[in-house]
Amino acid sequence: MLFANFFEDFTILDYIASIVDILVVWYILYKIFMIVRGTKAVQLINGIFIILVLRGLSDLFGLRTLGWLMEQVIDWGFLAIIIIFQPELRRALEHLGRGKIFTRARQKEAEKQEQVVNAIVKACEYMGKRRIGALISIAQETGLNDYIETGIPLNANVSSELLINTFIPNTPLHDGAVIIQDYEIKAAACYLPLSESPFIPKELGTRHRAAIGISEVTDSITVVISEETGGISLTKNGELHRDITLDQLKDMLADRLMKSEPPTTANLWSKWVKK
Repeated sequence: MLFANFFEDFTILDYIASIVDILVVWYILYKIFMIVRGTKAVQLINGIFIILVLRGLSDLFGLRTLGWLMEQVIDWGFLAIIIIFQPELRRALEHLGRGKIFTRARQKEAEKQEQVVNAIVKACEYMGKRRIGALISIAQETGLNDYIETGIPLNANVSSELLINTFIPNTPLHDGAVIIQDYEIKAAACYLPLSESPFIPKELGTRHRAAIGISEVTDSITVVISEETGGISLTKNGELHRDITLDQLKDMLADRLMKSEPPTTANLWSKWVKK
């Protein structure tokens, strides 16, 4: 009866607003999950979930001391999260500030995307001709921080010269993967998970298995250059595209890294004014 009385004053607009509210919250939670998946932030979410469960159990069974401790953790936990994850929150706010609102920011992002694609293609052309083995992984929605931490930090701009020098044989950084994230070379000599798939051809080595392995657990794109043949391969979504040409490589990278953006209100307004 009470449940029916709760909804009797609702209008059509109230129902629509509630549905929109739920969809917006769901979308935000989904984006947060996609960003933190594959990173150490997942451990934070697990910790928060455990604290909430303990708080509920303390109320259920009358555990006052445990309940008081959980209340203190919850009250001060938000401030602790802000302090601990200050760099990540700052980057998130920066993305929000430039996220598809200001045209200049979109142009800069498009230029960075094009620069990354051209640098990778140029480096692959050089290394492929000379049969220099290479492994380059480009992060997408899923963060690769856990794998970045296994390598040597670089935090450098993406350039073909730096990629080539990194993979020169018998140098300290040539063994392992280079990880590109947020248009920067975050680290080199990184360890990637090896695929256990029995369908991988036996002639493929550790680099190809690592490339397939990272594509099975994340949405990253990974480029591999064979040290034996100089052939260029690309992995994404657990699929291996072997011996592709430079044009195919550029098209595949551009297709994933340089996605066209939907028209914004500002763009539509500027077009209308010009008319």
